[in-house]
This record gives sequence, C-alpha cells and structure tokens, in this order.
Amino acid sequence: MSNWYNKLMEYFPEREMKSKEHFEKLLQEKQEIYQIMDDPDYIIVYFEQLDYIFIDYMLVKGNTRGKGVGSTALNEIKKKGKAIILEVEPITFEDPDSEKRVRFYHRNDFLKMDSIGYERIHMVSNELNIMDIYCWSPECVTEQWVLDRMKKIYTDVHAFQGKEIYGRDPQPVSDVLWLRESLEASKIIV
Repeated sequence: MSNWYNKLMEYFPEREMKSKEHFEKLLQEKQEIYQIMDDPDYIIVYFEQLDYIFIDYMLVKGNTRGKGVGSTALNEIKKKGKAIILEVEPITFEDPDSEKRVRFYHRNDFLKMDSIGYERIHMVSNELNIMDIYCWSPECVTEQWVLDRMKKIYTDVHAFQGKEIYGRDPQPVSDVLWLRESLEASKIIV
C-alpha cells in the first residue's frame, strides 16, 4: 500500500487526504467496490456502484503529465458505461494547478454541478474543505441524481468508520451537501 499512498501524500494537500488507516479499512472492508488502479503512469482510487463510479483520487505521475495519460485513464473508466462523479478543488490563485485541473475535466466532458454545495470539516486536518462536484454521464442525469449519489459517497467513503478511525463523529450529511437552488437540481446532464 505504501508506494501509491506515498505518491498521493506527496501531491494532495492534507485537507484532501484520508489517513492510511482509513484507506486500509476501505480497501479491506469494501474491497469489491473501493479499489485502486496503480499504473506506472497514474493512480486512480475509486468507489464503484451499479450506476456510477466515484473517483476519490486521481494522480497522473509527474513525468507523464500533459501527454494524454489522464484522458486515456478516464476513457478506460468511461468504457464501463457508468456515470463518473468526482470532487474538484475550486480555482484559486494560491494553487495554480487548480485551473489546469478544471480545464482538464472540462476537456474530458465533465460538467460542474453548479447547484450542489459541498463543504466539510476534514477529519484529518480539521480544516474546512470546499469542493466542486463534477459529473460525466453516458445518459441523462439530473443534479438531484448526482446529489443523491454524493450523499451516499460521503457516508460510505468519506465518513466511513470516522468515529473509530478519527475518534469523533463525522458531520451529518445534511451539513455537508445541499442544493443551492432547487430549480437548478432539475438541470439535465448529458
């Protein structure tokens, strides 16, 4: 576990990382649905359900960035024919790569779910973590559909055994995810 975990730790800020114990429990207890693709060029950690895949972490290794590796990896996942949901840090001046990541997902046909609000206190760093939700789908889905899956993702992945691992209860899902405007939730994503 340590090689891919160490690579993720080098790239992602602490406020976005799970503890090693959290990863171990997910991989052990949800081994059929929480998995890792550890390729020489990239790492993808994902949670797969019948109708969608949540990409928890995606890292294209340094020397292969900008060479189409990330798009190729996403296309492999798209071949499963399921919607793909992921969290992306909003564009900030403090992180020049944030704009590159957003452009990358737009180039790969992901749409930002503008009506979904997502803010949580990170279990490791205790920092406020504000993320945007993006989705790609081979079929029409609504932002409400994406929100409903994000609630399951939060509960089954991010908050999974939070009390046992971190010694405190995770935030209630209703405090973490919400619709900004109910009319937007009916927007159809193709």
